[in-house]
Amino acid sequence: MTSKQRMRLALALTAAGALSVALLSPAAAGADTVRPECPRSLACDWVPAAYQQTGDPEDKDTYGNYDTANRPDSNAVKFIVLHDTEVDYDTTLKIFQNPANQTSAHYVVRSADGHVTQMVKNKDVAWQAGNWYLNTHSIGIEQEGVAAEGATWYTSEMYRSTARLVRYLAAKYDIPLDRQHILGHDGVPPTSAAGTKNMHWDPGPYWDWNRFMALLGAPTAPSAPKRSELVTVSADFARNQQEFRDCEKNVDLPRQGSSAVPLHTEPSADAPLFSDPGLHPDGSPGTNCAADWGSKISATQQAVVADRVPGWTAIWWYGEKAWFSTPPGTRVTTPTRGSVVRPKPGTSEVPVYGVAYPEKAEYPTDFVKPTVGTPLVYTIKAGQAFPGGGEAPTGYYYAPTIDTSKPYDHTYFGGAQKYVTVQIGHRIGFVKASDVDVVRAGS
Repeated sequence: MTSKQRMRLALALTAAGALSVALLSPAAAGADTVRPECPRSLACDWVPAAYQQTGDPEDKDTYGNYDTANRPDSNAVKFIVLHDTEVDYDTTLKIFQNPANQTSAHYVVRSADGHVTQMVKNKDVAWQAGNWYLNTHSIGIEQEGVAAEGATWYTSEMYRSTARLVRYLAAKYDIPLDRQHILGHDGVPPTSAAGTKNMHWDPGPYWDWNRFMALLGAPTAPSAPKRSELVTVSADFARNQQEFRDCEKNVDLPRQGSSAVPLHTEPSADAPLFSDPGLHPDGSPGTNCAADWGSKISATQQAVVADRVPGWTAIWWYGEKAWFSTPPGTRVTTPTRGSVVRPKPGTSEVPVYGVAYPEKAEYPTDFVKPTVGTPLVYTIKAGQAFPGGGEAPTGYYYAPTIDTSKPYDHTYFGGAQKYVTVQIGHRIGFVKASDVDVVRAGS
């Protein structure tokens, strides 16, 4: 891709209000009478995001706010990504209608009443996830709200509307209702090791994942024996009182209910918080920053148990052990039956990727810009296991300009190398199927 990586720009406004939100006229915005792709139980409307050049007419690379495609025929839709807007609903619509902002999502959900507006057709690729591979294989849903103030923005109406929409989309595109496919923006991996620190953390620790997954019809319920190696985190939102810090604003957030459970390096509340090697390459301890998702696991995420001591459970997390408090008499985890990924016998370490792109040799010989994946800093070591195993589509959608007549422009390049999805830590990742065994756990 060019320097404009088709990644979702942060919607948060600076104190100076530097982000332009000029509203285009309906004609300029390309208004038309498109029927929204929504379940009948939702009264959705259609407000098109801008798809328009923004610079020199000869410079076909300068445009916004999404790419046209023909999904799922051109490339499969296998993930749904939930965001929060960081600004109000009306401002969000204006941002997506201004092509200079180079950002969009397929849907926007209003806080007060759960009203849903579609802005990009599902066949097209919205610029929303901060990962081009995920963009091309996902649908993005923006929810009005501010992550650090989530409990005041995430209303019952919003939970119900988003759940109805996600159920509809999951059924339409055959997307599993689990946390390796229904992602928060905070669950999207970087495309490269260097990009880890730039990834987003919305909808944040105050989105009630237990409540949301139950609304999807996928509540956390025991499905395996008590000592199952695979567990689902099921900490009760209201009782799981946590204190986090908005380190971007240097503000301590009030103690409140949360989906996030802190992870430690040892079975002690006094032990340092787990250090995500992608966020803390110097080896410094993890933090209680809301954005430091490596030091937390979220309710409804799964993990493989690495060890247990009274009152504490260790899980495999980003290739290491991480401990969290599981006091007797509480249900912080639920035994679960499902698939886990292990390195093949004789393999000491398996690289993890943030994309599932073809190999260089799989592109046409006359294609001058083959894009391949590079390993992240995380690995799966011998003796470890991680939830996952669902096949991830292997392919790269090449769409660098607005001009579809150029050779290979708007072309999906598939690959023969198979990848599977893993819940490597808070964010998902992808591993080559040839490197791992996918086995059932919890029997």
